[in-house]
Amino acid sequence: MRLTIVGCSGSFAGPQSPASSYLLRAEHDGREVNLLLDLGSGALGALQRHIDPADLDAVMVSHLHPDHCVDLLGLYVTRKYQPSGPLTDPLPVYGPKDTAERMEQAYHGLEEGGMDNEFVFQGLVDRQAVTVGPFTVTPFRVNHPVETYGFRVEADGSVLAYSGDTDTCDALTPLFSGADLVLADSAFVDGRDTTRGIHLSGSRAAQAALDAGGVRRLMLTHLPAWNDPAVCRAQASEVWPGEVELARPDATYSI
Repeated sequence: MRLTIVGCSGSFAGPQSPASSYLLRAEHDGREVNLLLDLGSGALGALQRHIDPADLDAVMVSHLHPDHCVDLLGLYVTRKYQPSGPLTDPLPVYGPKDTAERMEQAYHGLEEGGMDNEFVFQGLVDRQAVTVGPFTVTPFRVNHPVETYGFRVEADGSVLAYSGDTDTCDALTPLFSGADLVLADSAFVDGRDTTRGIHLSGSRAAQAALDAGGVRRLMLTHLPAWNDPAVCRAQASEVWPGEVELARPDATYSI
């Protein structure tokens, strides 16, 4: 399983990176299967540096804040209006219960039928696994002001755990436990951000990974442009016993 960081800026697209989007690739039945976790603001453009969007096999949407989902609107355009003709197989899109309605409201002037010819929207259920080719994806409801999921993705004996947007919560233990790589929200900074129930800080992300047990790598992501990444990493390093990695846009990692 390979992870490409399409976008890792938190809350809005930054000068160096689009907002949240993560591409997972693995071989299955003689071809490469492409699974996308989130498609936030600015991410569709960057995605095209790595794959043709027409080659996506499924998209998993953690929640409906625009920095995680708004570029689904552009993806809809690529599937409906490309000069060679519309794509005939609707793309599975998994997300919170109102994903279809929210996307259709955001795209003003849709024709009758909405996005039904382009996407098959399917609701996520807490801890109910979904299979996409070689990937088994288990969503975990996490601690954010709106319906939000972290994703535990298993393929070829490897495990990626993506926190989504969350603060500390019990669900992070089964989500992170034994993961080869934890990709953790680190939007908040200790000593600066005091509101709870929204995001992790570097130290809280590290503590959650440590408490889960068996995590091999910790990578911080979802850092807004106003964060100093070195500060976030330093706060995580006070807790995490190994190297704390920072997500880098366009970087690809083997898991």
